[in-house]
Amino acid sequence: MTAASNRDRVLEALRLSSRPLDDDQLSQRTGVRPRQQVNQICRALQLAGAVRRWEGPDGKIVNELVERTGGVLAEAPRTPHSGPLAPAAVVRTLDDHLPAGHSAEQRHAERVMLDLLGRDLALTLEPAKIAVPSGARVEIDGCDSGRTVLVECWAHQGPPKSAQRHKVLADALKLTWIASTMYPRPRLVLCMSDPAAARPFQPTSRTWAAQALLDLAITVHVVEIPDDIRQKVRAAQERQYR
Repeated sequence: MTAASNRDRVLEALRLSSRPLDDDQLSQRTGVRPRQQVNQICRALQLAGAVRRWEGPDGKIVNELVERTGGVLAEAPRTPHSGPLAPAAVVRTLDDHLPAGHSAEQRHAERVMLDLLGRDLALTLEPAKIAVPSGARVEIDGCDSGRTVLVECWAHQGPPKSAQRHKVLADALKLTWIASTMYPRPRLVLCMSDPAAARPFQPTSRTWAAQALLDLAITVHVVEIPDDIRQKVRAAQERQYR
């Protein structure tokens, strides 16, 4: 069975399911073995923007198809070749369907950033969808299983423009809002991968945004991503802002 057909089985199972499914459930429903293969497929689909992954109520990471305008994305676009479709190929295939500012390169970089931050904090961090008391559900880039740390990642390279600063402040508002519904209050982190991008939000910058983050107890943490990933993010930014 090819990687492409296994991917199609996973997408079909998610399309037919009335609820998100974890990797074990997907392996059982699709017959794709070993389970690790399902995990690899779902991670590739997550990076491509076709699937969301977050921690379910039983502590397992679950998968859900991303909703698109006009309905749910039932399956990934096909490629012209008939051979196995590697994860990188899935990312390239779906890249054109991602909104501006959310390229596959940036999403991949944010996944790497989350892993690097987890290493620094000695925690395993995964994307999550959190329900607040009002019933609203909101996605965050990462948290640990105990939800003691909530994280938003921003892979941007270079000094941010005004509109890009607003994106960071919107992430800060989201973290603060979610934390206000949780007890004890979790640690809040804005994770970045370029000192130049982080500088306006650091306490030494003397900007109102930096002071606001400080007063709200939101930490700006900079991780060092591999140079090849950094260059791919820069190239993606150039494409988006031409």
